[in-house]
Amino acid sequence: MSNTFPGWHGTTIIGVRKNGRVVVAGDGQVSLGQTVIKGTARKVRRMSPGGHDVVVGFAGSTADAFTLLERLETKLEAMPGQLARASVELAKDWRTDKYLQKLEAMLIVTDGKELLIITGAGDVLEPENNIAAIGSGGNFALAAARGLIEADLSAEEVARKAMGIAADICVYTNGNLTLETIEGE
Repeated sequence: MSNTFPGWHGTTIIGVRKNGRVVVAGDGQVSLGQTVIKGTARKVRRMSPGGHDVVVGFAGSTADAFTLLERLETKLEAMPGQLARASVELAKDWRTDKYLQKLEAMLIVTDGKELLIITGAGDVLEPENNIAAIGSGGNFALAAARGLIEADLSAEEVARKAMGIAADICVYTNGNLTLETIEGE
C-alpha cells in the first residue's frame, strides 16, 4: 500500500483592473486528489491594515496562505499605504526564511492602485494588461480575461465571465465565486 498523499488541488483567482476599479474573484472549490472536498471555500478576502483597504486572493495551501496573509498584514501596518513595498518585504522574508520557504501558496493583492502577484520564489509581479491570475485554472481565466478586457464590460463582468470559462475547462475550479471590488485611482 502506498503512503503517497494525493495532495490538495485547486483554485482559480483572478484580478482585473478596468475603469478605476479592481475586482478580485476566486472560486470555491477545494479538491483532494480527484475528489471535491468543499465547493464553497472563501479564497478572496478584504483587510484593512493601518486603515487602508487591501483585497487579497490566494491559491495553494490554506494554512500557508493564512500565514502569509498575517505576515502581509503586519508589513502593511508597519508601512501604511505602501502595498508594493510591503509586498517586496514579504517576498524577501518568504524567500530567505527557512520556515516560510516551505509554504505553498501564491497571492494576488491590490489596494486599488496597484495589482500584484506575490510568489514563494521571491517574485512581486505587476501583471501586464491589468489582469492577474493564479491557481490551477489561472491560465484559462487569464486567457479569457485578455480576450474580454477590450469589450464593453466592467471589471466585474470580465472577472465573472473569465472565471466561468475557467470553471468550464479546469476540473479544479467551480463556478461558486467570491468577489471583492476596490476603487482605484
